[in-house]
Amino acid sequence: MENAGYTTLTRQAGLMREMNVVANNIANSATTGYRQEGLIFSEYVQRTSDGPSLSMATANIGNTSMMQGTLTPTGGTFDFAIEGDGYFMVETPMGERLTRAGTFSPNAAGDLVNMDGHRVLDSGGAPIFIPPDAQDLNVAEDGTISSNGTPISQLGIFDPNDPGAMIREDGVLFHAQAGAEVSENPRVLQGFLEGSNVNPISQIARMIEVQRAYEMGQRFLDAENERVQSALRTFVK
Repeated sequence: MENAGYTTLTRQAGLMREMNVVANNIANSATTGYRQEGLIFSEYVQRTSDGPSLSMATANIGNTSMMQGTLTPTGGTFDFAIEGDGYFMVETPMGERLTRAGTFSPNAAGDLVNMDGHRVLDSGGAPIFIPPDAQDLNVAEDGTISSNGTPISQLGIFDPNDPGAMIREDGVLFHAQAGAEVSENPRVLQGFLEGSNVNPISQIARMIEVQRAYEMGQRFLDAENERVQSALRTFVK
């Protein structure tokens, strides 16, 4: 296969990965706290000893949109949303993870957990305990949780040290490889949830663009294959 064929194959592989990413975005357009994902195409150039350089395209760099999702009032006592920057931190079997999905509730032991049963951590990195007799539960903008006016804990709001280096896990969870620090000026809203920041219309439009680009590349490969087959048949005669 000539260089043009290899280049087209790498492009096709990248477009297929992007199609999967776009489809996943559309599927999670109604998922609380979901962050739209994208792919960045890059070029790999290899110098050759007896000819022109060889260039390959690849799409293996993830790009997560940090745009604020829509804040929807729910009235739920344990529904929380962050206005502006910052993430909640939860304790998972794989370690501490960041999330914008603030659908929480106390478990049987009284620990505040997310929908997957992962314990929510406070500003000091400890699990948040909600006393069973807690009444008139209120959460201040800085995340301080109070019962009948008495503070009992504080939701931890964290800023990743390197947002670009975060690794997405399980849809709405992120692993901050470079670590995270407590936010200086968090703004927590009780009784609200942050929706997905996916724009379904733009993602559907992008899906159509990717599909057309893939089909164009496939037509080129089919034509190239026919050209090679025709040349072989000519040489065999």
